[in-house]
Amino acid sequence: MTRKVSIKDLAEASGVSVTTVSQILNGKGDRFSDETKRRVTALQKSLGYVPDFNARNLIMKSARTVGVLVPDIANPFFSIFIKGIQEVARKNDFVPIIFDANESQQLQSYLEELIQRAADGFIIASATIDRDAVDTILKRNEIPYLLFDQNAVSEGDRVWIDDEEGGRLAAEYLIENNHKKIVIVAPENPTENIIRRISGFKEVFAKAGNPIKDDDIVNSEVTKNGGYHAVSQIIEKDPTAVFTISDEIAIGIYRGLKENGYQIPNDISVMGYDDIDIAEYVTPELSTIHQPAFEMGQVATELLVNRLKNRKLQPQYKKLSLKLMKRRSVKRLED
Repeated sequence: MTRKVSIKDLAEASGVSVTTVSQILNGKGDRFSDETKRRVTALQKSLGYVPDFNARNLIMKSARTVGVLVPDIANPFFSIFIKGIQEVARKNDFVPIIFDANESQQLQSYLEELIQRAADGFIIASATIDRDAVDTILKRNEIPYLLFDQNAVSEGDRVWIDDEEGGRLAAEYLIENNHKKIVIVAPENPTENIIRRISGFKEVFAKAGNPIKDDDIVNSEVTKNGGYHAVSQIIEKDPTAVFTISDEIAIGIYRGLKENGYQIPNDISVMGYDDIDIAEYVTPELSTIHQPAFEMGQVATELLVNRLKNRKLQPQYKKLSLKLMKRRSVKRLED
């Protein structure tokens, strides 16, 4: 059985002390010659020496890790969001540790586990975190954190999107195409951002003299399967258009409508939200509201790194823009 290369092995090969090797590898080797630093670094690579994680933490007083909590890692929106986090974390020599957490008890357990492992900070996109968890776990342990837009707890640094504006953009587009009989598909217990999304949508229709009633809302899980199983209720209401609060739901609706003999948009128009990558590849291409998921992940990580470098910064707020994506799933009705 092969033995793991130790720091002692590297020190002996370099002809210096263990302390010298440790200081050079941890960025504290300014007092050593360039030749010594070059030799230690070259031998580290050739010997394949990997510093002990726990020992490094004790020296650096930092694990260089960021805890990331999202509600559904399988959702393409959050997959793109995580890619943005990874890019900026890597550039700043941090490692993101990512958990899928959509239940309060589960999320609290992950928070506590990551704190025990000396996570430097958190990016929290899961809406299940509450004020008690923030106060008792994060603030008490003086852990910097950043809350993603769907979370109602708003005291920390924050990246946000104007979801009411997103809802208004979707409604205005449908009204522009003469749609009046609308069904909204949304979860039964929506998060704060989805509530705002629906509110903006309903506001525009109310101002146009065609208010959306409670009966015009069909409940669905925020998944393709949820959208698929919502189709029977959609058909019963006989709308000209459907607004879904997520492209994931919209993709499921596509399949359900097709299986029931409906054509999009000739029989029913479909309007999504998020602009996940598959939206351009379904037939017809999905009209939707673009959220800059990758940029959200990038900016969230940048703000957290800023906070880690300077704990005394004033609260950081960053608003990102939405965009209406006009494609082929919405039909213009005759006046």
